[in-house]
Amino acid sequence: MKVVILCGGKGTRLQAETEYRPKPMIPVGNRPILWHIMKTYAHYGHKDFILCLGYKGDIIREYFRNYFWHTSDITMSFGGKPRIHYHNQRYCEDWTVTLADTGLESMTAYRIRKIKKYLGNDKHFLLTYGDGVGDINIPASIDQHLRTDSVCTMTAVHPPGRFGDLCLSSSFNVDGFNEKPQSVGGYINGGFMVCSRKIFDYLPDDPRMMLEQAPMRQITAEGKLCAFRHEGFWQPMDTPTEQILLNEIWKSGKVPWKIWENQPEPVPFAF
Repeated sequence: MKVVILCGGKGTRLQAETEYRPKPMIPVGNRPILWHIMKTYAHYGHKDFILCLGYKGDIIREYFRNYFWHTSDITMSFGGKPRIHYHNQRYCEDWTVTLADTGLESMTAYRIRKIKKYLGNDKHFLLTYGDGVGDINIPASIDQHLRTDSVCTMTAVHPPGRFGDLCLSSSFNVDGFNEKPQSVGGYINGGFMVCSRKIFDYLPDDPRMMLEQAPMRQITAEGKLCAFRHEGFWQPMDTPTEQILLNEIWKSGKVPWKIWENQPEPVPFAF
């Protein structure tokens, strides 16, 4: 299945970062969070991506246009027959990436509507946001979706806790402290959706329409919205604190969402 990723929002709660680059390009480690999301899907064999661009979309275009230039060792030959040879090719992603301009001010429903032509005749596709990572079992979510008559199956996740959990012993000593726990209460939409092509019947020709409003309400009212429950790790990057958290997790080396094989760290570069 093709993977559609919403990359066009302005990310106003991260304005110190998004003043200069789109939210999906904010780094976790030496790579943008968008790359981490794509690596998750690619791990399960879904390597055909459609990126819905909007705010500062030119930076995402530039990143992929110069991807090998910035992530490989390079030998350049000059003279009458100039050429460039990229090394480290065994670590290069074998992805197909479609960069689609879906409008500067468009909301999510309209952005999805705009990329319909790039899906070809596919009956189903994968859809997520460009700002959240998790150890999501993508194949299991697809299997559940295909067993139903759903228009959309979203991954239901527990919202990350706002405060740390203290583990107390019977003697009132603190036995452990979980700095950023996952809530064990209700569920929220964590993205990582599986969609039927029928979803386009619910997306009006209106740039102001959000998928999460009238379209989702109508799909829900018709009993066509399902949830795939995810009890593992999930973390969005909506605030500076969450950006710091994700980078600290990455630096620790114990990264719950890093389900792909190891590869050398790329050369740092600005994006």
